[in-house]
Amino acid sequence: MVNCNESSPKYFLLQGLSDDPQLQRFIFFSFLAIYLLTLVGNAAILTTIKLSVNLSTPMYYFVSHLSFLDMCYTTVTIPNMLENLLLGSRVISYSACFVQLFLFISFGQSESFLLAVMAFDRYAAICLPLRYMDIITHRICLQLVVSTWLASLLNATLHTSLASRLSYCSSHEISHFFCDITPLLKISCESTLINEIVIYVAGVFVVLMPFLCILLSYVHIIIAILMIPSSTGRQKTFSTCSSHLVVVCMFYGTIILMYMRPASHSQEHDKVFAVIYTFITPLLNPFIYGVKNREIKESFKRIFRKDNCNLGSRCISC
Repeated sequence: MVNCNESSPKYFLLQGLSDDPQLQRFIFFSFLAIYLLTLVGNAAILTTIKLSVNLSTPMYYFVSHLSFLDMCYTTVTIPNMLENLLLGSRVISYSACFVQLFLFISFGQSESFLLAVMAFDRYAAICLPLRYMDIITHRICLQLVVSTWLASLLNATLHTSLASRLSYCSSHEISHFFCDITPLLKISCESTLINEIVIYVAGVFVVLMPFLCILLSYVHIIIAILMIPSSTGRQKTFSTCSSHLVVVCMFYGTIILMYMRPASHSQEHDKVFAVIYTFITPLLNPFIYGVKNREIKESFKRIFRKDNCNLGSRCISC
């Protein structure tokens, strides 16, 4: 084994999405728009849920946490990428790289667990409506959310600590647009066998198992939907659940293709996969859980009208 401790880099170079100046300009404005839409959409949902008494239910409690996670998840990667594109720099310090890695894994795994929790909540609400209030209590909601955070932080600590112990003397350039675990392992001059084993084993528990739980929940949900006597109600419920399932499959599918495939597999599509689960799904969640949700839309309109009325009253009194 090569001893590279003294020559480990103080910084890394992020390859980015493209070297073409014209394409970089397009990428900058595209991802700036994506980031702003993600922030505004999720902030609107979060604010609406917090200000609406009628949305004080377990489902919207989980949706509010999902919105918060999506805002954090994208903030970990997009601002740094936009800054690099704007300044023409690809440098990220050694410490900043591992902080980004830790936060990215923490928020990503929290979202993975939370989506599974939300699927279970929908299963209980649709398939066990008479027992729902006994199963999904406020205490259970709090315990589930805290558990997702603790498990995610533990998983992120494990991956980050193992990656930070490696030496990176063979190359400073990371073939990615942010500090992710697999591109980092590729530039290490030490054996990464332990890291790879941990990624696969952890992936079973933090990716595959939640994904399978979601699919199993939706199988029961779809069966329950088919038994609804009203065709209108059946169509409406199925439309909502199918939208959720599409986004879930995009999120988990790209993560599985990214992290849980043979090391010899071609890496040319990794950046595309990363864009989907890092940027596209957090952008779609506000539309799926907000715009298509009648209760959130009506609550948002009531809040907006109330603010306008209060503003009008102040203007009249002035």
